[in-house]
Amino acid sequence: MVAAASVVVAVGAVTGTMSALDRERPSDDAQPLVTRSPGLRPPPAVPTPSPPRTSAVPSPSPSSHSPSPKPSPTPSPSRKEPATVAAPALLYSHPDSQVLHWVASHPGDHRRAVIESRIADRPAAVWFADFTPATVTARVRAVTAGAAAEGRVPVVVPYAIPQRDCGGASQGGAPDLAAYDGWIDDFAAGLGDGEVIVVLEPDSVAQADCLPAADRAARFASLARAGRVLKAADPRARVYYDAGHSAWNPAAEQAALLARAGAASAASSDGVFTNVSNFHRTSDEIAYARQVLSALGGPASLGAVIDTSRNGNGAPADGEWCDPAGRKIGRAPTLNTGEARIDAYLWVKLPGESDGCKGTPGTFSAEYAYELAR
Repeated sequence: MVAAASVVVAVGAVTGTMSALDRERPSDDAQPLVTRSPGLRPPPAVPTPSPPRTSAVPSPSPSSHSPSPKPSPTPSPSRKEPATVAAPALLYSHPDSQVLHWVASHPGDHRRAVIESRIADRPAAVWFADFTPATVTARVRAVTAGAAAEGRVPVVVPYAIPQRDCGGASQGGAPDLAAYDGWIDDFAAGLGDGEVIVVLEPDSVAQADCLPAADRAARFASLARAGRVLKAADPRARVYYDAGHSAWNPAAEQAALLARAGAASAASSDGVFTNVSNFHRTSDEIAYARQVLSALGGPASLGAVIDTSRNGNGAPADGEWCDPAGRKIGRAPTLNTGEARIDAYLWVKLPGESDGCKGTPGTFSAEYAYELAR
């Protein structure tokens, strides 16, 4: 994928963290594979949600009852029901990831405390980057059922579109779109009926210009179908489409592509995602996401989620994309951003998983994780 994008080495995937390492784990055939998130390529030469809903008891309306002309006994004081506010939803930490494995196996490492407290204990996305129709339903269900048991919201990333990454470091995926459509059906069957955030196919829209026009149109039709299938399977699923990031395609151009992929339709989409596996500052991504949403049109309910996992210091001035020095983790994952139309800050790319310079692409580098977290 372009540095503008994420890169997941084509091994199925899980990113996600949880401090409870001794909990009972599902059987192996029901687990996502360990995350191999991406190595990046240089970016293309392109110039440069709403807060959680609350419910409250409405204020009582003024009484319309006229006072009696005769004195009446003093009524007992009426009991006023306190206003109630729903607790904000919390993101789910999946109990299996490369960083958790490293923390568990390096109790004496001087970097362990920082990596555990600042990376391993944060919720992150779970990637499904392998084309395995026979097991994907059970593996998705293992994640969503685990989240439901804790009353939390999981983030899952279907990443198997044919010709993904246009032959780059993350090449792979389904052999063709018919096979992909079937894989999405199987993926959707594992969602259950709880709230879940689906980050649908990073780079699939922003990077589609590598495809011939006919192939691009077919991909967009398949992505639109995927959104409909996912939301029909679980009406509480929130599906977000690929908007690249603020230094990739201009907002109007990206919105036009997104509209063709179904992102403007409430039947398939809840909005867009930006900055997956990249480094651009949150403020830039907020402004860009709003521009994309404005140009996209569609329901006013459409929002955006932003990957803040490695953007604490912004993108390198020299354009370096491969495990660049001087980067820091960004804002902690949350569903309560306080920003209009920005639904969540997420850690889609798990900090410490190499782009290919600090280690094999997609493998965990304690050195890089420590640099990002300290």
